[in-house]
Amino acid sequence: MNTSATPQHTVDPRWLTESQQEAWRSLVALVTRLPAALDAQLQRDSQLTHFDYFVLATVSENPQRRIQLRDLAEYANASLSRLSHVVTKLEKAGWVERESIPGSRGSYAVLTDAGMAKVVESAPGHVGTVQSLVFEGLSDAEVEQLGTLSSTLLAQLDKGIAAGTGHA
Repeated sequence: MNTSATPQHTVDPRWLTESQQEAWRSLVALVTRLPAALDAQLQRDSQLTHFDYFVLATVSENPQRRIQLRDLAEYANASLSRLSHVVTKLEKAGWVERESIPGSRGSYAVLTDAGMAKVVESAPGHVGTVQSLVFEGLSDAEVEQLGTLSSTLLAQLDKGIAAGTGHA
């Protein structure tokens, strides 16, 4: 009886080409460094993390400044546990309130007037940082290409996640 583990992948990996390696390293650097830079600016200027700001801004953009926590977690690609922790922190600051959904165990996150004021106060610095770190120096055509590439990569990622494989 053979008790040794059988490798799941017996096919040699498809190694990255030199140009793919270069593009991959740039992408990894971008997805690592950009969130850190956005966090630093928001923490310095508004005492918020980027995720805090994302939650507040997302709720502010919804009708009646409210969204189901389950929907917000899905949109933010966050677990309900992580989101609940952040919403609790935002509640303590007076920026968000939870509202029960009648006949359901779920709840809404509702932006308070103070929360809306925090979004309005924080937005100019955040947008300025996004402009300077992402869009300044790009032509209109490059901005369009960035949008196309980002959408294509997100669709590919979503396809792999939906298939449960982590890859397309």
